[in-house]
Amino acid sequence: MRSAFLLTGDRHHAEDLVQTALALAVTRWHKIEDPRAYVYRVLYTQYVSWWRKRRIRVVETLTADLPERQAPAGPDPEVAVVLRQALGRLTPRQRAVLVLRFYEDHSEAETAVRLGCRIGTVKSQTRHALDRLRRLAPELGELVTQKVEVGM
Repeated sequence: MRSAFLLTGDRHHAEDLVQTALALAVTRWHKIEDPRAYVYRVLYTQYVSWWRKRRIRVVETLTADLPERQAPAGPDPEVAVVLRQALGRLTPRQRAVLVLRFYEDHSEAETAVRLGCRIGTVKSQTRHALDRLRRLAPELGELVTQKVEVGM
C-alpha cells in the first residue's frame, strides 16, 4: 500500500491499484513461484498502464476548511510531504523507478525485472528522474541537507 501511495499520491487511487494488482494475481496464484515479486510487478505495470490509458489527474478543490490528515509515516513528516509533492512532478515511469530503487531499496536488476524492462532503461530513467527532481524540486535537496546538518 505504501508503494502504491507513493506512486499515485492519493490514498484512494492507491487502494484501487493494490486491489487491481491482487485481483490479477489471484487468477494465476497456483502458477506463481514468488507471489510477492509477482504482485509488485503487477502493481507497477498496472500503474503505468493506468496512466497511459486514463491519464489520471488528481483535481484539488479549495475549501474554507482544512481536511484532517494523519501525519505521514517516516522519520520526518516535513520531508515526507515535500517528497510526495516532488514525486508528483515526475512521470509515472520515473516515479516507479525511484520508488523501487530508493524507497524499496531494490537493485537495478530487480527493478528492471519488476518493471519488465532492461537494466539500461532503469539506469536512464533513474538519471532522468533525479535530474528532473533537482530542477523541479530544489527544496527537497535543501530540506534534506538542513535536516542532516541539524542532526534530525
